[in-house]
Amino acid sequence: MAIAITLHVLAAVIWVGGMFFAWMILRPVAMGLLDPPQRLTLWRQVFQRFFPWVWAALIVLLGTGLWMLFAVFGGMGGARWHVHLMLLTGLAMMAIFLHVWFAPYRRLARAVAAEEWPQGGQQLAQIRRLIGINLILGLVTVAIASGGRFL
Repeated sequence: MAIAITLHVLAAVIWVGGMFFAWMILRPVAMGLLDPPQRLTLWRQVFQRFFPWVWAALIVLLGTGLWMLFAVFGGMGGARWHVHLMLLTGLAMMAIFLHVWFAPYRRLARAVAAEEWPQGGQQLAQIRRLIGINLILGLVTVAIASGGRFL
């Protein structure tokens, strides 16, 4: 159980922390310093390095979460409300990430490669909105995970 919880928390920290850094720190700095071609190229390369970590986090979160749900709580019936809510918000985050990966991120990569900056800007704006939603969900999930058992 201790290993599963540790891996689960580390995966969440990597994913949510990465989104927080990208949204709150990197995005405003890139907007203020870089012209669209450099900014889009930067984001393409940032996502190229960050998204494999998100894939790993997603797999670890899902694997350890389901293992704890069934091995520790005995299934959905044995889990308290906060575990159900964590699962729901986590699955929503995963669905949003999968959409980002398979749709706007792919289009962003193609636009940057073709130097189609307006198209790349549209894709980056969509990714930004979706990551913003995921960041909010991630922070809510962390709050539920850390405080839910005490309510």
